[in-house]
Amino acid sequence: MTAIPTHIRTAIAAEMSAAHTTTEDTQRWSHLERAHILSQPYPWPHTRNHIAMLGLALRQHDRREALGQVVRIIVAAPGSALGRYPEGNTGRTRAGLMTPMPIPVDLAATLAATR
Repeated sequence: MTAIPTHIRTAIAAEMSAAHTTTEDTQRWSHLERAHILSQPYPWPHTRNHIAMLGLALRQHDRREALGQVVRIIVAAPGSALGRYPEGNTGRTRAGLMTPMPIPVDLAATLAATR
């Protein structure tokens, strides 16, 4: 299993903290999506991110998103461990389970620093 580089761990923690502290749901989703992009290669942070997404979907009474997050919680750790995840995917149900997406420039730079 790959150790999480300190700068990635710090960036994930910052996004998760921002998601937790903001009062605006749209911003919460945005921070969780950004954390998802960063956490995909790492089984536990990736799964933890989907658990946070499930919590927000439940608070919003969004059944479709909640069900999608349950599925993602089940496949997140194995997908990360096997390197089978769609890069840039935001982790939301509307994004599609295996749909690659463009990575925001700042996150791409953060990720590139580990390659």
